[in-house]
Amino acid sequence: MKKYTRIFQGTAFSSKSPKEVNILKDYLFCINEDGMIEKVAGPEDEAYQELLGTYSGEANFHRLAEGQYFLPGFVDLHVHAPQWAQSGTALDLPLYDWLNTYTFPLESKFSDLQFAENVYQDLVSTLLANGTTTALYFATIHKEASLLLAEICAKKGQRGLIGKVVMDDPEQNPIDYRDENTDQAIKDTEEFILAVKELAEQVKQGVYPVVTPRFIPSCTDNALKGLGELAAKYDTHVQSHCSESDWAHGSVRERFDKNDAFALNDFGLLRDKSVMAHCNFLSDDDVDLFAETGTAISHCPISNAYFANSVIPIAHFHEKGVEIGLGSDVSGGFSPSLFDNARQAVMSSRMLEDGVNPNLPSEGRGVPSSRITINQAFYFATAGGGESLSLPIGRLEENYVWDVQVIDTNIASAKLPIFNKEEDLLDIFQKIMYLVRPENIREVWVQGDLVHSR
Repeated sequence: MKKYTRIFQGTAFSSKSPKEVNILKDYLFCINEDGMIEKVAGPEDEAYQELLGTYSGEANFHRLAEGQYFLPGFVDLHVHAPQWAQSGTALDLPLYDWLNTYTFPLESKFSDLQFAENVYQDLVSTLLANGTTTALYFATIHKEASLLLAEICAKKGQRGLIGKVVMDDPEQNPIDYRDENTDQAIKDTEEFILAVKELAEQVKQGVYPVVTPRFIPSCTDNALKGLGELAAKYDTHVQSHCSESDWAHGSVRERFDKNDAFALNDFGLLRDKSVMAHCNFLSDDDVDLFAETGTAISHCPISNAYFANSVIPIAHFHEKGVEIGLGSDVSGGFSPSLFDNARQAVMSSRMLEDGVNPNLPSEGRGVPSSRITINQAFYFATAGGGESLSLPIGRLEENYVWDVQVIDTNIASAKLPIFNKEEDLLDIFQKIMYLVRPENIREVWVQGDLVHSR
């Protein structure tokens, strides 16, 4: 029998499809030395008893206790890493004022590498403790601090995709927080890409450089063009904000006489490895362009409630073939937990479908067919995130990485209301998605390695 590095036994939940949850009761997951799921066996499979007989009792055999379950690790598609230091503050302000009064002054402090290290160390540990095994990060304009974030992800075992932010337009950005000039912004980005690629050669779970224009209003045309060329040259991921709010969407319309999506595409920034955050104001033509180019949407439901001036019709966009994942948008979103964001995604979709203005008649109050279920929100937080990044993550299946959360429903301070040992497993899954707190996350594994435990 083949020798596996680790064997796990327990009941797992994974997405079968965007609307269906696959329940794997008492399954065995066989992990190879690369941290990949090489074999999955259920109790009815021929190899199951042989595997149990060979590995049960060995040091590399891990059996879940009663009341514990496996979930795939979460994939957070939008995190502003420096903004962790201001999470939970100033969320009452409009987006433009919030950026200029709080966010840009904070991000400018990341020229201090000691300050950057303190914030980034804490953020990565916090995200892992909340079950986030992969994160797509905006860093700051500072090349050295951005590389430091990649190094911290590497050391702590999180799969990190990191972007050195580009903000080069002297008319749109504060004098004390912007790139020195366009040429320097492009040069620093290329050097950052090469440094992260070199680091990645030694990182089991992977770290990845990401081309990152903050958003169109912060960048000159030459910067956007140069970043599109770098993305093509090095085949990198790309991230930015797209049609987030009335102000941001309107600014691009005024500048280019077209929506963000088509403007970004003109600069080569919509591609199969592109993830655009928010996207609340996409037209159907924009959505078709996203589907055609393979560009994904990072849905940030908590942040959108504060800053986006609308509820994104996420069900409609997904039905049109766009890949979608979830983002916390720390700190526009106050919570680092994708559990919280999955819950808000469901609630926001229900509000969009039912409508929110009681002065309108019920038949004209909402947008039909807008609601999503918790099953779909779970898909966006896991498999949808993996598909958005074109990585084999987010599912507990063969040939995917072993990125998992071990959920303990029996923690005394956060016990889930499960009183019947024979309770339907789909009901237990729903209770997990709606009620789990960080203390329920007993262990987190990334690429086959334990990176967090309580």
